[in-house]
Amino acid sequence: MNTVVIALGSNLGNRALNLRRAVRALSEVMSIVRISPIFETKPVDAPPPDFLNMVVLGWTRREPLELLRALLAIETRLGRVRRGYHSPRVIDLDLIVYGALRMRTAELTLPHPRAKERAFVVEPLRAIGVPLHWLA
Repeated sequence: MNTVVIALGSNLGNRALNLRRAVRALSEVMSIVRISPIFETKPVDAPPPDFLNMVVLGWTRREPLELLRALLAIETRLGRVRRGYHSPRVIDLDLIVYGALRMRTAELTLPHPRAKERAFVVEPLRAIGVPLHWLA
């Protein structure tokens, strides 16, 4: 089993409901251990509206790229349509940490390269007691 952190965000539609549906879907691909509170944040490098953000900490047996593909499939299933980089979205799921693994491929960089710079990831992590050195 591998420890994973997934960041969730939504800024279209019923944002809170979108996050709840995503957490339910995540429980199909990982064992959820902790769920952060929800934080409302301004978009970073993106147009309004504001986001609701949270993180989920858990365990999975899936390999990193397999998990990434499962996250992308959940986004699609929940109605995400990719209309361009940083466009508003019904749901956004980002793999932030996968155990102590460090990797850099065209598809995936772990830990997420900008996570430690993003309050919408850092604050929810702090709220559930995840050590921030995991993002280094």
